[in-house]
Amino acid sequence: MSRRLITPSERSKLDPFVVATGDASPRDQRDLMERPFFSLAKTKRTVPILYEAGDVRVEVYAVPEHGMATIWDADVLIWAASQIVEAENLGLKTSRFLRFTPYQLLIAVGRQTGARDYKLLKRALARLQATVIRTSIRQGEHWRRHQFSWINEWEECARRDGRVEGMEFVLPDWFYRGVIDRSLVLTIDPAYFSLTGGIERWLYRVARKHAGRQPRGWLFEFAHLHAKSGSQVRVSDFALQIRRIAARQPLPGYKLRIEREARRDLLRILPAKLSTAPVDSAVEALGTSHAALPGLRTREPQLTLWRETVIPGLNLESNLESNCCSEPARLADNADASAEPPTKHQSRQSLPLLDRKTGGKR
Repeated sequence: MSRRLITPSERSKLDPFVVATGDASPRDQRDLMERPFFSLAKTKRTVPILYEAGDVRVEVYAVPEHGMATIWDADVLIWAASQIVEAENLGLKTSRFLRFTPYQLLIAVGRQTGARDYKLLKRALARLQATVIRTSIRQGEHWRRHQFSWINEWEECARRDGRVEGMEFVLPDWFYRGVIDRSLVLTIDPAYFSLTGGIERWLYRVARKHAGRQPRGWLFEFAHLHAKSGSQVRVSDFALQIRRIAARQPLPGYKLRIEREARRDLLRILPAKLSTAPVDSAVEALGTSHAALPGLRTREPQLTLWRETVIPGLNLESNLESNCCSEPARLADNADASAEPPTKHQSRQSLPLLDRKTGGKR
């Protein structure tokens, strides 16, 4: 009789990082903000994303059973990054193994906490685990590709009535290293979670990464924006959606302006104010007070070991990749003459997850 070999859980080798509170400012991982790592559609996507620009390559694959992880599912990663950075700032030990209550996560990203929302959260975790990513980003000189899933494994602790009391998941090393390296993380506006469209959510992350608080903002060709998004819609339909978003101006902290130059359609992203979104105060779900809820606390902004309110450079490392779709790269589009060269580190459907139609009022 043959004996089946049982592979021990990765969690047995890691010390758990127990998330005790939910009041961390939302933070995003810079590599994920400008490149197509997620589906922008609310319908199931199984068609791979294949993106290449210079020496940067991103491949994303999905399985038919679950479909590709979506930009709403990415809220789980934003929440995890926020908790890790906040704990690191407070001098606490963190790890890739997170232990938490789903209530903490749902409230922090502005979701409802009914039974349906817990079920949708579990579906999001399944998509995050089933999605496979291959990328050359942040690889060493002799290493060409890194392959991983957004979540290595996850488990829930539930009562007999089915109510989920606790959850655990393990993040991939690639993502975790990109979070504890503080030059690779940016704060984002909590209002991001109220954006319901996939393209506008993606566009906000692009705006935050590239335009930041730069007075001149950032200029993109429509065609190259389409390539960077990984969207499956035609370029013409994508351009129409961008124009509609620009007409509504929904992005917190940024203004969108359509420009025309030599038969090229361009989108300029400008900071609405030079002190946009990021704040280091408690994260609250819009329209809901959680000051008295168990497991959460409000407090004054924490002093951190690094200045999150300032973008160190002009994000010039992305110039060659940002506007090289139909014309040669033009550094003058997004930089001034005095700009310094980039540094080393610069080189609601709901979580569909969570459906806005049935959710509470924001």
